[in-house]
Amino acid sequence: MTYRDEGRLDRLGATEVEPVRADVLDRSALRRAFRGCETVFHAAGYVASRPVGRVWEVNALSPRIVVEAAAAEDVRRVVVTSSVAGIGPAPRDRPGTEEDFYLGGGLGLAYPDSKHEGESEALAAGARLGVEVVIVNPSYVFGPAVDRSHPGETSNRLIGNYLLGRLPAIVDSETNAVDVRDVAAGHLQAAERGEPGERYVLGGHDLRWVELIERVARLSGVHNPLVVLPPEAGTLARRAEELGLAAPVAGEGWLLMAQNWRYSSRKARRDLGYRSRPLDRTLRDTIAWYRELIESGAFSGGRRSPMSLAATGVRIAGRAGLLRPLRAAERYAGRRLVVGG
Repeated sequence: MTYRDEGRLDRLGATEVEPVRADVLDRSALRRAFRGCETVFHAAGYVASRPVGRVWEVNALSPRIVVEAAAAEDVRRVVVTSSVAGIGPAPRDRPGTEEDFYLGGGLGLAYPDSKHEGESEALAAGARLGVEVVIVNPSYVFGPAVDRSHPGETSNRLIGNYLLGRLPAIVDSETNAVDVRDVAAGHLQAAERGEPGERYVLGGHDLRWVELIERVARLSGVHNPLVVLPPEAGTLARRAEELGLAAPVAGEGWLLMAQNWRYSSRKARRDLGYRSRPLDRTLRDTIAWYRELIESGAFSGGRRSPMSLAATGVRIAGRAGLLRPLRAAERYAGRRLVVGG
């Protein structure tokens, strides 16, 4: 297993690995790490929208470098961890599939664009150099980490921020939620059974963000109110950001959430034997893990973020009854305007 920061190796717990220091942009270091290997899993990624240069280096450039280093060491197969974002937002009227054309280019979103480019670069390098490249595309991943003393760094933070009262709003759109343990199993299945040059969606359950928060509230007993923004809020947030106006969440974050991320895993189920566990089981495990973190003081201290301050404002508005007009207006709006409280 390659690493850059030795201090993070303890997050693997009791997992048996042979650590090798290497940066995913350092071809020579990768060759040393891959020497004697038959299969390489390229799971490094940068889940962010900025700095843009770093996003593109890690997500778009490194997959090609990994495949080239693998070819130089006669590695037979490389499994590249992409994302459903690399396939692009699904059409509004149905779940997406591996065969859909990439429709994210016009949105100008660094993360999906870079993941899509990384897939293309890895596949092209594999075809050119005779390496079997298989792409896996996880959806929105939840579930406890190997080292439960550390909070998750990406998807899980949504649940953590909700439980902590640090989430002010969500966008009224759709997603697909999956358990990290099922995604890990899907990687192994792709390494064993995946067809070279193919991609496989590793997803779980299609649902609206509103439904996801309602499930977390029901399972946790925590009822923090959130404002439900229309999908158009993503575009407005991007415009506000371009004008230099402050916002609690980056414009790309809102715009990403506003897309349709429903995705079918039928191909992975059929070809790999992939399966996903019930969503409530995943959410219960994630909630229990975050409660352990909260009780241990993992989130105490530090400066309050703009998002946390906005969430406090929403809770105060809820206690003062200022959200009641929104609830009353839901019948006329034809959608939820407040959730969680």
